[in-house]
Amino acid sequence: MIERFRVIEGYCSKLKRAEGYTDVWAIVKNSVKTSLGKHRVGMMLFLDDLPLSLGAYHSVGTNNIVLNRRLVEIVEANTDSKLKVNAFVYSLLLHEYLHAIGYLSEDEVRNLVYRVSMECFGKNHVATELARNSPWALLAGIKLDEPISPKAPMRVVKDFDGSNVDYIR
Repeated sequence: MIERFRVIEGYCSKLKRAEGYTDVWAIVKNSVKTSLGKHRVGMMLFLDDLPLSLGAYHSVGTNNIVLNRRLVEIVEANTDSKLKVNAFVYSLLLHEYLHAIGYLSEDEVRNLVYRVSMECFGKNHVATELARNSPWALLAGIKLDEPISPKAPMRVVKDFDGSNVDYIR
């Protein structure tokens, strides 16, 4: 029981202090390793302006996750809580990482997102609430109009998965 509390306390603290995609990604990978005993290296993150109904995606057979830049910007603009933004990004990245390590069923992945979040953050943490209710719960009451402005170019997040440095030379 004490060990579980320490795990939860550690993950909660790390997510609260996370300063960007790379920090949140490290938490995603560690939480999956802790909860499911699985991991994958060499992932890349791209930010793109996707339709607002799509949070992120992973194309099977690639090392790529594409995150919806517009949705993250909307969450950032509508909350003063860095923790909520980090939990939103965590939830989306966790979902796609689970696809990347081989879980293809959407229902299974949603259940695993909840399980990993619950085991690593506890039942009352915002990350677990988003896993239970959907990341879109943070967007409730916010009018989501598709922007008229031109789409910005896709951007790769530099130094995203530091664990792949050893095999790229």
